[in-house]
Amino acid sequence: MSGRLRLGVNIDHVATLREARYRARIAGEPDPVEAALICEAAGAHGITAHLREDRRHIQDRDVAELRRRLRTRLNLEMANTPEIVQIALKTKPDIVCLVPERRQEVTTEGGLDAAGQRSSLTETRQRLNEAGIEVSLFIGPDAAQVEAAAKIGAQFIELHTGAFAEEFHATVQRAKTARSSPAVPAAHEELDRLINGAERAHELGLKVNAGHGLNYENLPLLHSVPHLVELNIGHSIISRAVFVGLAAAVKEMLRLVEK
Repeated sequence: MSGRLRLGVNIDHVATLREARYRARIAGEPDPVEAALICEAAGAHGITAHLREDRRHIQDRDVAELRRRLRTRLNLEMANTPEIVQIALKTKPDIVCLVPERRQEVTTEGGLDAAGQRSSLTETRQRLNEAGIEVSLFIGPDAAQVEAAAKIGAQFIELHTGAFAEEFHATVQRAKTARSSPAVPAAHEELDRLINGAERAHELGLKVNAGHGLNYENLPLLHSVPHLVELNIGHSIISRAVFVGLAAAVKEMLRLVEK
């Protein structure tokens, strides 16, 4: 890992809670923009929001307000679709992370097939870069996908840590069943894939972020992954905030991120 590892807080699930009660209304609580400002004040290095095609949580007005009010980096997660690309070009977030989307999923599952979508992703990357927006691709830690991201010309990749998180959880459950509880359970196979993916990305000149399924228990193992710039974490922080408050939840995660 080079430099100081940063924390980006994903505020989508604040908007999920709002939309559960105030769907299709122009106002409602909790306000994800206010949540973002609390995260920022607590020390978060950036804010992530996913404007989905179906607008299930974050709304267009949220993205506009985030751009207007944030002082840290705004990371806009989005699918590579004409409508959302136009919104990004108009809003000008600091960075766009291109992700796959499926209507039936609860949250983004699986990484982008960069190798199979090189042409369309390259075109979008060029348009965003020409507007002064950095581009990241949300991909699995596979050599073919990492190499495709470099050929596409992305500045960043975000390594999908979902399989690592699942392996970690399974290891914890096995330890509990065996009545043994290691301080930091191993998740060797998927962690090795992340390490190898990050090393290959660095060799190719890509900057490396990571996210998906990260929480207060499994995050310490990520410090063994080299060249990481930022971890993007949402659900775990928002869940913890129910019990300790949002600012405290962010600060607790920051302590783990910064060791």
